[in-house]
Amino acid sequence: MNSALKGEHIAMERMRKFWKLIFGRTGILIFLMLIQAVILFGGFAILDNSTWMVNYIISILAIIILIYILNAQQNSSFKLMWIILILLVPIVGVVFYLYTKMQPGTAFISKRVSELIEEESKYLEPDEDTINSIRSESKQEYGFVKYLYRKGKYPVYNGASVKYFPLGEDKFEELVYQLEKAEKFIFLEYFIVDKGYMWNRILRILARKAREGVEVRFMYDGTCTLSLLPKNYPERMKSFGIKCKVFSPMKPFLTTHQNNRDHRKIVVIDGNTAFTGGINIADEYINRKERFGHWKDTAIMVQGTAVDSFTLMFLQMWNIDEKHKENYDRYMQKYAVSEAGMRKGGYIAPYGDSPFDDEDVGEKVYLDILNRAKDYVHIMTPYLILDEELVNSLIFAAQRGVDVKLILPHIPDKKYAYMLARTYYEQLIRQGVEIYEYIPGFVHAKVFTCDDERAVVGTINLDYRSLYLHFECATYMYKTSCIKDIKADFDDMFENRCHRITHDDINNRSFWSRFMSVILRTIAPLL
Repeated sequence: MNSALKGEHIAMERMRKFWKLIFGRTGILIFLMLIQAVILFGGFAILDNSTWMVNYIISILAIIILIYILNAQQNSSFKLMWIILILLVPIVGVVFYLYTKMQPGTAFISKRVSELIEEESKYLEPDEDTINSIRSESKQEYGFVKYLYRKGKYPVYNGASVKYFPLGEDKFEELVYQLEKAEKFIFLEYFIVDKGYMWNRILRILARKAREGVEVRFMYDGTCTLSLLPKNYPERMKSFGIKCKVFSPMKPFLTTHQNNRDHRKIVVIDGNTAFTGGINIADEYINRKERFGHWKDTAIMVQGTAVDSFTLMFLQMWNIDEKHKENYDRYMQKYAVSEAGMRKGGYIAPYGDSPFDDEDVGEKVYLDILNRAKDYVHIMTPYLILDEELVNSLIFAAQRGVDVKLILPHIPDKKYAYMLARTYYEQLIRQGVEIYEYIPGFVHAKVFTCDDERAVVGTINLDYRSLYLHFECATYMYKTSCIKDIKADFDDMFENRCHRITHDDINNRSFWSRFMSVILRTIAPLL
């Protein structure tokens, strides 16, 4: 009886969500976008049946665009996608390409981000003693940190205090403790925020701190407005004394800049404590609600002057739509602060990645780790949607004798992502890369560790969206003490919680799964 009631409850809940999707904000938004799509593609059909003159003009434009694409500094997968589209359906390809490239919203954000980076650069001057210290230890490492500063204006810091959290519930407990200690300001920036135990507990602290005179700013990505938070949520936050913004709210217009989401997860407290990692604010991230089995996610806490980089990353996103310049001086840390129990030593470089700076910093960091690895590279990622360069780097590292191991989910959050990830399994395993799946559930962590001396913890997935389209952040660590904690977490996962994928696992896939995987692989840059 209980089982029957439970089944009925699940069915009713699914039906409720269905009708909410159809008649709610999400459904209306999708409906309006579909109308625009129909109008747009209807225009394609009209053009296709038009005079020879129009077809001649389209042909000339197609040739010009193809030449431009071939010479553009762009990822080869995206180039190939556009080339195929234009060659197969010239009118659709040409008009759609021009439509995506000539949108004022994208140009505005790009220009504004460049201005903000320039404004903030004076606060992130590298420390010469730190640079010289790295140079004396490793010329390769010196070259890498110089790259991070030259391309992103993110300096490296010495003697930072870092704590690694192997689960969301561990990070949440520490986050609550640190929020309670806030005296000056609290900045929060998240991709997903959902109502529940986790957010309610955080919100109570934020509201109380705001009443006590602490400056509280809260920003979340506009995708939350589709189904998680009401449209007027910023106004509600303001009633608590919390400054609140929605980054790029979803609007019923077909526009490419809506692809450029704020995927960062950042908390800054008083300029001396910062958090980042894969963990959003929703109950599944701390396993108070089960979605896709047990939720494996990770984060780090940083204390010391390195927090300045996180502070400025937050202010950069906050001020994109602000017209006045903000004085950052009062948010910059004047001295290093760290607590007992924090692992000290080594070097860290928090960094961000923007889709508008023509530099794929997130991918370059991952490639550098793979290409310089000597003994091992261990990786956790929820998605595996790779371009040719990353595939080749993974394979080449394995061929050089490096122990390359990847941990992915066994229970996916998106079926198409799971099928797409598996299209890479055979190629990678055949070349010596080991792939594991997390049997208890879903892996949402984004972690690299290498040779007991290098590691990255952040928000950057191994997929096209994270690597090329989203605003992201991460922390690069070199000889940082907490790397051994990260290594221990991986070792525990390999030994006790994961299944190593074999050739039998690959061969036992159904025909339908193989067929869909091929289709999805073809359109991977769009997913």
